[in-house]
Amino acid sequence: MSYESIPLTKDIHIEKVFTVHYFEYRSDFSYPGERHNFWEFQCVDKGSAQVETDDDVHILNRGQVIFHRPNEFHNLTAVGQSAPNIVVVSFECNSPYMNFFDKRILTLSDTERNIIGMIIAEAKRCIASPLDDPYLKKMEIRKDSLFGSQQLVLLYLEQLLISMIRRYTLPRLSVPASKIPISKHASSLYKKIIFYLEEHIREFVNIESICHDNLIGRSQLQKLFREQHQCGVIEFFTQMKIEFAKQLIRENQMNFTQISDFLGYSSIHYFSRQFKKITGMTPSEYSTSVKAHSEQK
Repeated sequence: MSYESIPLTKDIHIEKVFTVHYFEYRSDFSYPGERHNFWEFQCVDKGSAQVETDDDVHILNRGQVIFHRPNEFHNLTAVGQSAPNIVVVSFECNSPYMNFFDKRILTLSDTERNIIGMIIAEAKRCIASPLDDPYLKKMEIRKDSLFGSQQLVLLYLEQLLISMIRRYTLPRLSVPASKIPISKHASSLYKKIIFYLEEHIREFVNIESICHDNLIGRSQLQKLFREQHQCGVIEFFTQMKIEFAKQLIRENQMNFTQISDFLGYSSIHYFSRQFKKITGMTPSEYSTSVKAHSEQK
């Protein structure tokens, strides 16, 4: 029997890229605005910025991104005391999935921030024009463009869009359902806190900050998680971190110290103690166990 290929669909396909910019603006910068017949996103990498569209005025802070549909008016003004750094990418994409981004302001995950960083890095390797000229209408390709850099700009951009659509539309965690029924209000609050913990997985988070940022009392928060998981919220958050650490160990891209730093632990020794407390093994023992199972297959 001969092999047969399978058709793979491209849900997001970037037809053209018009601009890739990384601006380090002055604190008093203001761009008057424009319209064009292709998509654009503005992402704040540092500081804050005000963006005006046909429909509203928005304030974007670090890590937030706004998308502008084709022919939508948009401008940008620096706000606050610190000079903002802004990423602007404009492109043509005719996928119906782009409707997801219409009139939305999204907060990037750490992975998505890294993808944007890779887009900028590859753009510098293939675009001769300066990336910091907000009035540039046509970019020029470098004659010594690094092999694959142009394609990677397209691929990373498609990956970024796919990542955001997935993250905001697919279920985030497979959490066991509670045996104790809870009200609709408590259920939505619980999901909000789970989302919050996922977004802060690389940080040190205490009960006070969770309560403050989610407008919930300490006793209500603890009761909610004891009903759902028979443990407190900090213990649950620690379990989330260790599950993430196990994934990183399996991916074998970082050593234990790097994983400890990545997940916001104060020291490798504290990380190792927490890891053993949750899994019954040290990170090294877990890594050895995973490797042994892999070699048996």
